[in-house]
Amino acid sequence: MSLSDELVSLSSVEMRRRIGTKEVSPVELAEASIARIEALNPTVNAIAATDFAHARKLAISAESAARKGEQLGPLHGLPTGIKDLHETAGLLTTYGSPLYRSHVPAHDAAMVALVRKAGAIILCKTNVPEFGAGANTRNLVWGATGNPFDPRLNAGGSSGGSAVALACDMLPVCTGSDTGGSLRIPAAICGVVGFRPSPGVVPMDGRPLGWTPISVLGPMGRSVADLRLLFSAQIGMDDREPLAFPLDRIAIATSRPVDLGRLRMAFTEDFGQCPVSAEVRRVFRSRIAAMRHLFSTCDEVKFRRKKTFPKIARSSKALDDRLRAKWAKDLPKGF
Repeated sequence: MSLSDELVSLSSVEMRRRIGTKEVSPVELAEASIARIEALNPTVNAIAATDFAHARKLAISAESAARKGEQLGPLHGLPTGIKDLHETAGLLTTYGSPLYRSHVPAHDAAMVALVRKAGAIILCKTNVPEFGAGANTRNLVWGATGNPFDPRLNAGGSSGGSAVALACDMLPVCTGSDTGGSLRIPAAICGVVGFRPSPGVVPMDGRPLGWTPISVLGPMGRSVADLRLLFSAQIGMDDREPLAFPLDRIAIATSRPVDLGRLRMAFTEDFGQCPVSAEVRRVFRSRIAAMRHLFSTCDEVKFRRKKTFPKIARSSKALDDRLRAKWAKDLPKGF
């Protein structure tokens, strides 16, 4: 393993520790991450817009601060990817849509500003489905992101670019967001960690409806410890986030030992209604069998299907058919 590969394989927690002790330079880390991206991204396509020239300048400044013994933030000198749904000042932000192919924001999103303040060096944006809609990561601007285990397969979404970048050691720090599983689905598919925080914990100034708790911003990482480090930097109060409330950053970043033998675990294969292939069920059951002994109890949850579901489904389909017919009638010829 080359020195560059060894550096990028370190956890973000260990990278940050070595920066603080001057064992590793932010410049070395930035160059190692850039080299890794250039080597692997053509295969998996996890990275969207980049600004390596500016990142290199920031890395030099971060190295100087560490050498001078200045106070360093929790993410000081760490190469970082920002999900392409979140605005980054001076760096192309497309939301995965051709409508924003040339959109370069003048200001950072509130969460991005917090991550920068913590010392992160933003190298690039990570790929998303258009406007984050879908449990996949493909769009007409950047193309499709491939699974890190097999690029021909789905990486999940909508934070798939971040998940793949982490899984391939291209970046130690990547942000994400979640409406219906966009942090958790790609993390599960790509073998990393994604966490959906409570609404308001990470400020979301771009919330269309200020009080809605549906969508949240949050962290991803290669491990729970790495995820904690990023999460501690993302949380903060912001006047543009009406659901915000204060949390202790240090407590968030600090790992706590957990005795799995005292925990009760519940699981379901399909929530009583979701289609799951026989192969996936087989693999899932084997994983449950392998870990069952670690917990106090490990029980399958059985869901009783509501008889109203078919009626709702039929009503929804009928409404869709009526709307589709109306829209088709109103469209101009040749559309």
